[in-house]
Amino acid sequence: IGLGVTSSSPPAPPARGAMSLSVTDNRTGKRIEVPVIDGTIPAVSLLSISDEPLRVYDPGLRNTATARSGITYIDGDAGILRYRGYGIEDLCEKASFLEVAFLLVHGELPSATELSEWEFGVMSHTFVHEDMFALLRTFRYDAHPMGMLVAATAALSTHHPDANPGLQGDGLFDDPAVVNKQIYRLLGKLPTIAAATWRHRVGRPYNYPTSVGSASAGSDGENAKRSWTANFLKVRPLCVSVEGVRGEF
Repeated sequence: IGLGVTSSSPPAPPARGAMSLSVTDNRTGKRIEVPVIDGTIPAVSLLSISDEPLRVYDPGLRNTATARSGITYIDGDAGILRYRGYGIEDLCEKASFLEVAFLLVHGELPSATELSEWEFGVMSHTFVHEDMFALLRTFRYDAHPMGMLVAATAALSTHHPDANPGLQGDGLFDDPAVVNKQIYRLLGKLPTIAAATWRHRVGRPYNYPTSVGSASAGSDGENAKRSWTANFLKVRPLCVSVEGVRGEF
């Protein structure tokens, strides 16, 4: 909200007449025109050049685009990175993490009311079940945090059977309220889990997060207003210096 910038679409390619490739099958002499769209060609276009199945072989998808992104626009040569049309520089300078998260999910920056509801929803789901911490403690002391994070994220589904279509029915996620709750859960809990995996690797006890309405919020509500980023820094250790003694908490 109030970024003072406007979103913009990726620059259109210059008009150069028919944007296509002429492909000739040297086995039969058959020739087809393959459209070029945003620097790509539809692989299915090659099906019409031969009576026999003709496939595109690209191990590892090194030169294959599998989807069109409506979220990110990247032009590495020009140094351009945009999310939903907004330059990354403007978002970094003028928007909070949760504002950008809202933008990525919903396609527009939030209004003041939407942002307040969004922040409340996310910050109401920062705590994880104690069994999650018990799971993390089963990993080796030197386990890589990313492996722990992947396993813990998968385990979240077992803690929330209300979000399992196998138990609740195939139409479960047709309800926007159910979808939004899982978004809140992931955005709220992942910082707690990520911080715990890091602390596990350095041999430190896990820290508890701030959650709206929790005892950790404090009677004055000051901690309840802590931002998503500040909350992450609370549960992950920071290097501090007190009277010349440097340490971590």
